[in-house]
Amino acid sequence: MVDVVVFLISAAIVLGGGLGVILFANPVHNALSLIATLFGVAVLFIIQGAQFLALVQVVVYAGAIVVLFLFVIMLLGVDQAEDLQTEPLVGQRALAGVGAGLIFLLVLGGLFLSGPTDGPGNTAISGQQAAVTPIDDSPDVEQLARDLFTRNILAFEATALLLTIATIGAVVLVRNRGGEDLAVDNPGSAAN
Repeated sequence: MVDVVVFLISAAIVLGGGLGVILFANPVHNALSLIATLFGVAVLFIIQGAQFLALVQVVVYAGAIVVLFLFVIMLLGVDQAEDLQTEPLVGQRALAGVGAGLIFLLVLGGLFLSGPTDGPGNTAISGQQAAVTPIDDSPDVEQLARDLFTRNILAFEATALLLTIATIGAVVLVRNRGGEDLAVDNPGSAAN
């Protein structure tokens, strides 16, 4: 019974945070809603017994990447009020609506057209058996570390490099040639 209550509370936090990411107009509020969503997902991972994924969810995503988002938002000053009625790209809202509708239809098609299962773990969508059991008897963290630092080391290092480049790019974007900040609130800053 406790698992059901924890799941329902966590699911409500995830859904509320997800709606906040979409519906809030202020980018700082969007990022804070994303943090709430990531913490809710971490609790769901704990319920499923995936403690390492919950730790990664909190430390890497909520603790590092969203803080990086907030850093860039505050550094660029995009937390200021903007006119949402003017579109910088004509027709982008209509195109986004069409894209969202197509993705929704694709998800519904995957749900309803998957058909009956043809055996335990097999579905008509992929035809592959579900991999829900551990490959061997080693602990999950040890197995994940072995896979991450051998077969997937290039993707791991590329992700670290991209995050570093994003941080440097954010700093470069808000600096002018004289080295002064281009912040809106700074009275000594240069106007562009």
